[in-house]
Amino acid sequence: MTAEPDGPEDRLRRFATIWSRAVFPVTSTSLTRPEFEEQLMPLARRLSDALLARTFEAAEGQAVGAALIDAHCTDPEALSRTLDCVDAYLVLYCGEDGPQEALRTRSARLQHAMAAGFAQALRERTLAEQEAISRAAMSARSLVAEALHASEARFRAVFEGAAIGIGIADLEGNILQVNGALLRMFGGSEQSMRGRKVTEWTHPDDAPQVWPLYEELVRGEREHYHVEKAFYRPDGTALWTNLTVSLLRDADGRPQYQLALMEDTTERRLLNLRLRYEATHDALTGLPNRTLFFERLEKALSAGEGQRFGLCYLDLDGFKTINDSLGHAAGDRLLVEVADRLQSCATAPGEMVARLGGDEFVALTTGTDTEREVDELAGRIMNALVTPISIDGRDLTVRGSIGVVEGPAGERGPAEVLRSADITMYRAKSAGGNRFELADPEADARAITRHGLTTALPAALDRGEFFIEYQPLVHLGDGSVRGAEALVRWLHPQHGVLGPDRFIPLAEHTGLIVPLGRWVLEQSVRQARLWQERHADAGPLRINVNLSPCQLTHPGLVQDTVDILERSGLDPDVLCLEVTESALIGADDDLLKPLRRLAEMGVDIALDDFGTGYSNLANLRRLPVSILKLDRSFTQSMQQFPADPVDLKIVEGIVTLAHSLNLAVTVEGVETGAQAEQLRILGCDTAQGWYYARPGPPERLHDLALVDAVG
Repeated sequence: MTAEPDGPEDRLRRFATIWSRAVFPVTSTSLTRPEFEEQLMPLARRLSDALLARTFEAAEGQAVGAALIDAHCTDPEALSRTLDCVDAYLVLYCGEDGPQEALRTRSARLQHAMAAGFAQALRERTLAEQEAISRAAMSARSLVAEALHASEARFRAVFEGAAIGIGIADLEGNILQVNGALLRMFGGSEQSMRGRKVTEWTHPDDAPQVWPLYEELVRGEREHYHVEKAFYRPDGTALWTNLTVSLLRDADGRPQYQLALMEDTTERRLLNLRLRYEATHDALTGLPNRTLFFERLEKALSAGEGQRFGLCYLDLDGFKTINDSLGHAAGDRLLVEVADRLQSCATAPGEMVARLGGDEFVALTTGTDTEREVDELAGRIMNALVTPISIDGRDLTVRGSIGVVEGPAGERGPAEVLRSADITMYRAKSAGGNRFELADPEADARAITRHGLTTALPAALDRGEFFIEYQPLVHLGDGSVRGAEALVRWLHPQHGVLGPDRFIPLAEHTGLIVPLGRWVLEQSVRQARLWQERHADAGPLRINVNLSPCQLTHPGLVQDTVDILERSGLDPDVLCLEVTESALIGADDDLLKPLRRLAEMGVDIALDDFGTGYSNLANLRRLPVSILKLDRSFTQSMQQFPADPVDLKIVEGIVTLAHSLNLAVTVEGVETGAQAEQLRILGCDTAQGWYYARPGPPERLHDLALVDAVG
């Protein structure tokens, strides 16, 4: 028969058994080992519950650590064995079927919390013991002044039996007596200790207030003081203590002796330092992490007058490709090598390198001449990345983009500085990467505005903040209004009316261009239908609507257009969709297929900004276009008389070519009458520009068309 699998309670009991066997030999208790196991059972259950809890509670781990002190597990070895047991068995017996990596991370955090709770409880217990000893010592002091007969025995018992170090010195600092605990802490003999003076025990890490407090005490101006102080042992190692020094007076109240109580905190300090290091350093590279970097940056930014700072924000170019192609292990080795190289670039005083996360690193320099130093630091970083890095037998070329921010301390906060560096880094990356750029407040402001606009775009469409203006399309032969181009605008609550150049690229980047483009098409077609109903005698006014390259690849383009035309009752030949020339350079049949279907329905396709994309003119025959919109750069010289003959020949050639292919030619940016007349002579069909009318509301176009009809 197969044994029934252990239940959660059985596994919890097994974990408590292992724990009790590990800790019981170093525990001062009158309990038997099974009784001690029962005492640990509730603590094991708290650890199990904390391991599986939905959110991590450090207080649970701290409470378990403190409970060990209550169970008389005060030996540091008891803590060490407990942490080893939790690390090895807690997840194994109490983790159930949860994600192992996450559970091990939770277990490690519980260990840190237990250690902190253990240390705090031990300190409180020791302080209580100190207080008891101090009270006994003070009691003994008064009795010594009277006779020292009965109290000497009690004081000697406390003095010799205490677990903390006790020393007595006169007011000149000569050490008179020390107990065994103090001798063990220092590792010296009583003769060597009694031959020293208190004032000899200085240490470089002494706090500024330590010796002024001592002087006040021996002068009788202070009864006691408590400080954290380091001492040198005879072997040169450091002894860290919680030191309490009290003034002993004689029966007449005159200062006579000083009494020192010392608690050895060296191990606890080392543990705290280790926990602090782990909390402030990157586990992969060993560099300072985001937490420590922000502490240093905040300190640098709050420095005194005349101090400056320089910051280099580095992001590796193409790091995702390395992770995807070689795996994350190779990517990690690459990051370690990059970290080592960066560390070698920032060795001067006031310089540091940190890893913020992923492939993002920062280098900080401080001082009075950081304008020069930060440029040199950025140059060293770029040079350090030049040499390829060998990973798994492959030499990988590492490129990086750096944003550099420099300035005086006291003007900006850490978040603002890092945001500027991040913006500048992306500006360097968008310029091709493998370079560094200096921060520019105006560029930062534009980037912040772009981010704000990007964030506000989705809600703006829902709130109806977009509207459309219409610019007339005029026939150059008779000057009549033949239609209009729909130009979308954004009435932003803070920035006012924004043109499409401010938000269309953002909409394309976020994908909002598809619903926005559909809305523009629907509104424009509906408006064309209204014009048709109000101005039936003059014939339909055509409507031109711009298509983004992102819309060309959207599978619903053709069906959306058909549905909108059918709902409005507008004939397809009244609609013209404008596509930029650059969007169709090298376009394959899949991209052209929706345009061909629309053209077959009767929708005109215009090739916008023609002449700026350097496309092969022979490709015009394969594109489903019926109109060329000539870019305004070709006709700017025609605003003056006489026009540049070279420009005239170019435009004449394009018009001739277009007409030979049965394509109509529309010209943008017509601003003067001379320009309009010259374009008419060259054979252009229609034009638009401020010479005729600026973009405006739909009613104005209707009025212009009505005037033409009446004329």
